[in-house]
Amino acid sequence: MNVKISRNAAKVLQTELQQEENKELKLRVYITHSHGDHAHYGMAMDTPTEDDVVVSTDKGIDVILKKDEPLLDGIRIDYFYVPEEGFAVTNPSKGNHGDH
Repeated sequence: MNVKISRNAAKVLQTELQQEENKELKLRVYITHSHGDHAHYGMAMDTPTEDDVVVSTDKGIDVILKKDEPLLDGIRIDYFYVPEEGFAVTNPSKGNHGDH
């Protein structure tokens, strides 16, 4: 399993992960719904279970993904400031380059 995190997203996530209430948690990315050959994603702070795999990224952030879920393999987490501030999770390796 592979996860990429942009520099902007890593800065925002590190701030969140360093908060006292999140010290023991990791970032989870999950599928909110899927249709056709792509999915829509959500994020939360969580702890891994036996159904999960923890993927280490080059930004020093561990990400929890559900095992054996091909639409999670290859995700990219970005953070944009314009036109609207917030996270965007896509999977370019599966042809999902954003919402439609």
